[in-house]
Amino acid sequence: MIDRLTVDKILDAANIVDVVSDFVTLKRAGANLKGLCPFHDDNTPSFMVSPAKNLCKCFACGEGGSPVHFIMKHEQLSYPDALRYLAKKYGIEIQEKELSKEELESRNDRDSMFIVNEWARDWFQNELNNTPDGKAIGLAYFRGRGFRDDILKKFQVGYSPNSREHTLAADALKAGYLEKFLTNTPNEKDTKLSIGTGLCLKNEQDGKLRDRFRGRVIWPIFTMSGRVAGFGGRVLDAATKGVNVKYMNSPESLVYSKRRELFGLYQAKEAIRKQDLCYLVEGYTDVMAMHQMGVENVVASSGTALTNEQIRLIHRMTNNITVIYDGDEAGIHASERGIDMLLAEGMNVKLLLLPDGDDPDSFARKHNATEYQQYLKEHQVDFVNYKTAHLMESAQDDPTKLGQLIHNVSESIAVIPDEITRVLYIRQAAQKLHMEERLIQDAVQKQMQRLREEKRKEQEREERRRVPVNPDAGPERNDPALQDNPVSTGAHTSGISKGNQRELTLMQMLVRHGEKLMGQMEDDEGNEIPLTVIEYIHYSLADDGIKLSEPLYERMLAEGLEHVKEEGFRAEHFFINHPDADINKLAATLCIDNVPLSKLHGEAPSDERLDEIVPNLMASLKLSIVQGELKEIINKMKKPEFKNDKEAVRKLMAEFNGKSKLAKELAKECGERVILK
Repeated sequence: MIDRLTVDKILDAANIVDVVSDFVTLKRAGANLKGLCPFHDDNTPSFMVSPAKNLCKCFACGEGGSPVHFIMKHEQLSYPDALRYLAKKYGIEIQEKELSKEELESRNDRDSMFIVNEWARDWFQNELNNTPDGKAIGLAYFRGRGFRDDILKKFQVGYSPNSREHTLAADALKAGYLEKFLTNTPNEKDTKLSIGTGLCLKNEQDGKLRDRFRGRVIWPIFTMSGRVAGFGGRVLDAATKGVNVKYMNSPESLVYSKRRELFGLYQAKEAIRKQDLCYLVEGYTDVMAMHQMGVENVVASSGTALTNEQIRLIHRMTNNITVIYDGDEAGIHASERGIDMLLAEGMNVKLLLLPDGDDPDSFARKHNATEYQQYLKEHQVDFVNYKTAHLMESAQDDPTKLGQLIHNVSESIAVIPDEITRVLYIRQAAQKLHMEERLIQDAVQKQMQRLREEKRKEQEREERRRVPVNPDAGPERNDPALQDNPVSTGAHTSGISKGNQRELTLMQMLVRHGEKLMGQMEDDEGNEIPLTVIEYIHYSLADDGIKLSEPLYERMLAEGLEHVKEEGFRAEHFFINHPDADINKLAATLCIDNVPLSKLHGEAPSDERLDEIVPNLMASLKLSIVQGELKEIINKMKKPEFKNDKEAVRKLMAEFNGKSKLAKELAKECGERVILK
């Protein structure tokens, strides 16, 4: 447990710009900063960071919040562990009481898996550096490839012995780690994300564990924040004969997905931001070799085909990427496969092929750092130059192959989202291919039309998958385009309908101004006591027996009422840093100044006007509720069963008249200020 004083110290120290900048490259946009959202597929910067409010918010997907909740969401941590993360970042010491057995067991699976991985990382490192086999076999492998000690330490590489007696499995069990987290077992909640690190394999016959990576050198694979998500292992050269799998990775799990990780990103992120450029290579040793040559802005796809998830990780750091692949035919084909994916993401793409079939690792062993860096600068070309130079050789004067080349280049240009960039590349391609610009333009337009059609069909398929068909309903009930949708607030607050717009504005007042004084009220003894916004909202609703329609709003009002009298209480700070993700997310939305939640006032109200605005808002809310009740009465009186029941009609009319009178009073109270619809 973290004591309240330490929590407050962490919350005060955590700066939203510092925290978000560890994961997203931000650029100034007036008083705020903007970047690509890390929580959804974002091609145009929609993620806003407000230094003044210490908040972040995505205006496309709605995610955001305080520094703590950004870390909770991004790193998939619990509230206490996000606080620990920030405490470590800002050098704040946490004195915690020892966790009980029940508390230890309650730690979630993700946390436990990260802990096991970090223990394993240290175990592998110790084996490499402090055991005879580790030095003679594992360390000798890295030494043989020319790696210095500082590079080995930087990437925290290790070794897993090929032994049945001395194993990671045995030491882990002895250290108290559960078999559940050492193996890899199905996850009932999500079958795609298994539980356990997969460091060990279980023999089904005798139930014993054996090490997955035995006899391999080991590379830890870090998340962007530096946690160990998984491992990559390589069988050593002397043992590769007859081995089908030279490289092996941790299995897919709650904490590791090969398609979502980039080797070296943790070590490279600062250099990528500083250089505004990322080099993309294939393997672990390629990354290490480039670091040793003084080039640190480099990541590897770890032997997998490049994925959209990996591209987006890079794009959050920079718009510029240079793809370096081996100079052999396989490397050339690999680079071609990734070009269109990178262009479609809106990135500026260059390619670099190394000579003589070299990869970045082998090329590094033939050159010094100055030569290496100079070659990288001088041999990068854009994709049009690359494709025309490479494919023209095979096309020569063959019209068929030349036509294929034009379509190949046009396909790449067509995926570029920015129109100006497309036009410039069309012009360049026409010059390179010695063709009329109109012909390239037509080819690009045809490709764009094809892509739009494919996207439309995919959206239709997605809609059909998402919307259940009710065979008993009419066609309008099964057509997504004809169904009722929640009214957007501009902040992507899910589930907010037209009827709840006033309540949402009321919650905005509660979060932004909850602790502020509106005036005085008399207690039971006739004494005047100060009345806060939170208290006024509570008493006003309670007097008329009204409950807010959203349970989340009721919870926030109740918690605000409970804490409003505490010394130093500020509603905005309290709700934004609340441990409950639903509460802090809504609070962050309501606190961003440029979220247009209501037309009730053109700008945030001053404290002096709260005694005018809040009562008007309450009257408007009550009026909407009464109007809804009047409609219900009218609908009841239209039903056949009431037509012949004079007593029932009389009661309904009396109720209608009473509520009509109340509605008129409320309308008068609202005045002309109430323009919510």
